[in-house]
Amino acid sequence: MHLRLTDEQRMIQKTIRKFVEKELIPLENEVLRNEREGRPSLSPEVIKELQLKAKQAGFWGINTPEEYGGADLGQMMLAIVYMEISKTFVPFTFGGFADNILFYANEEQKKKYLIPTINGEKKSCFAMTEPNAGSDTQNIRMTAVKDGSEYILNGEKTFITGGNEADFVMVIAITDKEKHQATAGRSGVTCFIVDREMGWKSEYIHTMGEWGPAGLVFDNVRVPEENILGELNGGYNLGLEWIGFARWIVGARAVGAAERLLQMAIDYSKERETFGKPIAERQAIQWQIADSAVEIEAARWLVLNAAFTLDQGEDNRHLASIAKLYGSNMGNKVVDRVLQIHGGIGYTRELPIERWYREARLWRIYDGTDEIQRLIISRNLLKGHVKVGQFV
Repeated sequence: MHLRLTDEQRMIQKTIRKFVEKELIPLENEVLRNEREGRPSLSPEVIKELQLKAKQAGFWGINTPEEYGGADLGQMMLAIVYMEISKTFVPFTFGGFADNILFYANEEQKKKYLIPTINGEKKSCFAMTEPNAGSDTQNIRMTAVKDGSEYILNGEKTFITGGNEADFVMVIAITDKEKHQATAGRSGVTCFIVDREMGWKSEYIHTMGEWGPAGLVFDNVRVPEENILGELNGGYNLGLEWIGFARWIVGARAVGAAERLLQMAIDYSKERETFGKPIAERQAIQWQIADSAVEIEAARWLVLNAAFTLDQGEDNRHLASIAKLYGSNMGNKVVDRVLQIHGGIGYTRELPIERWYREARLWRIYDGTDEIQRLIISRNLLKGHVKVGQFV
């Protein structure tokens, strides 16, 4: 067992940290100003320029297979990358990537969707959640009825990240009602690749944070049979794989944000004086800083363990749920403490703390709520899929 980064991993971490500090953090005031005035956080031109700089530094397709021009650094490195770029709320992702399930595309689909997505020529989104079907996939109502060589899709999806900007969507719909009912939603659903030009509509959903998801509407949208992603009636497993990957990434994001916030609290506590002393000398402040440090460290290792397990080709779903549950709750606790330490100034929009406060609350909801993570973890233990004290 080796609990240290390799020299290569440490070098990559250091390089990305410098990129974040030099290129992203200086844009925070601009992002806050744009968001207050109702404009996009960053213009497409600025994002493209940032991605070009990252590409020139060697960060293109961090986890994309080398055959598609990516670096293929693995899941552990991806977790470290997300921890670093999440130390700022500036919306940025390194280019040259595609959703993990899009690699299940056949050769024709890869030419039409996968490669253009990796090259930044197309944008995708994944749609599974519906107004009455979040974590409970048994309640999915969207249907895909075969008509000759096409499927006719009808229904709605909601809270879809990237749905307003996407050129195409990977959407889950019922293709066999009997199987869907008999298996409690675990079969009878299929994933379709659907171009926007085929007729689906999107509308912006306003939230308490800056996350701008979409509601998607499918009204007799015709999709060619060759646009099935993976296997007919095999959409449930693709959905699980997409969500499973996203879960531990939420934990990684929470770690990165919490580290930055904790450092803000440490710096401020040394400067702010009450009754003749810096508040850093007050036990109430010291304990909040100590508790935050311990919880961040615990979350970091939970995330890295989930990523390492995936790198070994092993099933990491149990660990991903643990990392997501603990990490997202840790992030909420830390940002709350940091705001409390800053007092009134932390509640203003002059500092980014209140923005992170609103964003962090989402971490406990999307990609599987706290409740669904607890259900998964307890079910695995009660059914004996995982043993107490077992290294998994």
